[in-house]
Amino acid sequence: MGWVAYTARVGGQPGKQLGEPAHPSMTSKPEDHRVTHLPVIVGYGGISPAGRSSFGHAYRRLIFDALDTSQKQATLASLGQLMQVAVDAPGAEEQILAGTLIRQLDPALLDPMAVPSNHAMQALGSAQVPTVFEVTTRHLPKAIPPQWQLEPLVNGNTRVTINGSQGLLVPSHRELKVHTAGQLPAGFEPGTLYNSRNHPRGLQMTVFGASDALGSLGIDWQLVCGAVSPDQISVYAGSGMGQLDAQGSGGMLSARFNGKRVSSKQCPLGFAEMPADFINAYLLGSLGTTGTSMGACASFLYNLRQAIADIQSGKSRVAIVGGSEAPILPDIIEGYSAMGALATEQGLRDLDGGKLDYRRACRPFGENCGFTLSESAQFIVLFDDALACELGAQIHGAATDVFVNADGFKKSISAPGVGNYLTMARALASGRSLLGQKALRERSFVQAHGTSTPQNRVTESAVLSSIAGEFGIEHWPVVAVKNFLGHSVGTAGADQLMATLGVWQEGILPGITNIDEPAADVQTRHLTISAEHKDVGADGTDLAIINAKGFGGNNASAVVVSPTVVEQMLRNKHGAAAWKNYQQKREQTLENANRYDQAMVSGTQSPVYLFDNNVMDGDALRFQNNQVFVPGFKKPVDLPVSSPYAKWLDNID
Repeated sequence: MGWVAYTARVGGQPGKQLGEPAHPSMTSKPEDHRVTHLPVIVGYGGISPAGRSSFGHAYRRLIFDALDTSQKQATLASLGQLMQVAVDAPGAEEQILAGTLIRQLDPALLDPMAVPSNHAMQALGSAQVPTVFEVTTRHLPKAIPPQWQLEPLVNGNTRVTINGSQGLLVPSHRELKVHTAGQLPAGFEPGTLYNSRNHPRGLQMTVFGASDALGSLGIDWQLVCGAVSPDQISVYAGSGMGQLDAQGSGGMLSARFNGKRVSSKQCPLGFAEMPADFINAYLLGSLGTTGTSMGACASFLYNLRQAIADIQSGKSRVAIVGGSEAPILPDIIEGYSAMGALATEQGLRDLDGGKLDYRRACRPFGENCGFTLSESAQFIVLFDDALACELGAQIHGAATDVFVNADGFKKSISAPGVGNYLTMARALASGRSLLGQKALRERSFVQAHGTSTPQNRVTESAVLSSIAGEFGIEHWPVVAVKNFLGHSVGTAGADQLMATLGVWQEGILPGITNIDEPAADVQTRHLTISAEHKDVGADGTDLAIINAKGFGGNNASAVVVSPTVVEQMLRNKHGAAAWKNYQQKREQTLENANRYDQAMVSGTQSPVYLFDNNVMDGDALRFQNNQVFVPGFKKPVDLPVSSPYAKWLDNID
């Protein structure tokens, strides 16, 4: 089926051979456009509780028990470098494994037993028994309360007498109800790897994760810039929660309440689209389309949908898509706890007869009591198929569709609705139209949202079971990687995609290892929900559906096809001679990429961070014949010379 089926489904025609005009958008009239461009995944990277994502390192941590000895050693070496642990030291393996994935909160990140807070109380003074204290004069409030009487002292202090009650905030600490999270590997601090300038943690993770994705390309970014116009690069990335730590919006909102000042960086660095802004300004120097789409826990797939549309239509030839989320903060934890959404200490004890096993805090589709928050930054690089062949890029798969539907009328804003039935039905229909019923039935799997809440296990399993049955699937494998990583909110879909690429690299479907069996109220008809890893072979699956369900009724389901399928499509589209030329170019790409990976494992590679680098103003641009030439790019930006709407107007000069 391959390329012909893909172009027929999206409304286009089979493409041309390499060497002919690769991009109809550059030569055709707007009304003649046909969608024939395939968004190919040519690079990926990031950082999560499982480690560095590129080259499958983080994925192999998920399936560590299923690896052979050499793969285990490679995984430990990658993690050891991040965690500053010598892998040949006694007890190193146990230390590395214990310091990754879901685990008890690390006091270095957040001490759940002693979270700083302010305790409100009343000092009960009166005219007969006033409250009296001394304070350094310069620390007096600018607005003196009316019941205060001030007496300057000779030592630079002031005596304060309060003839009445006075509300006070006294520094204190409190214990969180939740002691578990999916945290980055212990000892890894992304801000120490570059001049982070007090960046919020989520942006530090962005710099590392996006750099990792670019390094995995194996193609110099200037070579990419030389092959496309400046406006043919898209960057869609963000954070579902924004940057809420002390360096971002959280610090801005709490500063005056805690007697501190607001800095000039907190407000701008707190914006949710700032991960995209950082990639443009400090990694790529991109002038193309940018931004983020917000959809709560489905945000990554919303951004992927934007990128797919850009590439399919020819508006962009390159797209960076991702997200970065750093929600391991006491206020966020307490916010989700107040909703009853998180697995608390008491909830876990109730499940396990008084015992606590932090590793098993997240149990998708099992007996569970709430989800586990996680931090993660993940990014992919997409090329259109012609550019991938032209530059000899690696092929890790292709993202062909993302479907988004709301839930309709709702009783509770956080309750699920019917929208996910629609996104899943549309995704499966799309996959079937591309690869056929047999591939859908026998060679596909689903990356479930799988949060580990009692509500999700019921509602999502009902969706998956029902839709699988409608499409004739009898035993659909269900993967739920939050089992290992926790829930990284807006980046969760990217975690699922990274695991999908890992399946196609290693050939193992991760089991939901934290459960013994599905809970009694989970719908299992037409589904295979296994606690065991399953070896299906690197070429054992062709199609993955990635599912995401977000608060507020934000449902998204993505269709991703395997590298084996993509290679078949591109051979059919571009022809044998062009494919042979591509394979020759790819050899150098693979060599470059492997060199980057080795440098990362050895600790000699730093993240890309180009502060104040080649900053341009308008004088740097050159306008000529309805084109704009930009330094650093060989190809110009084409200015529109016609409008498809002009035909509806009269007397246009």
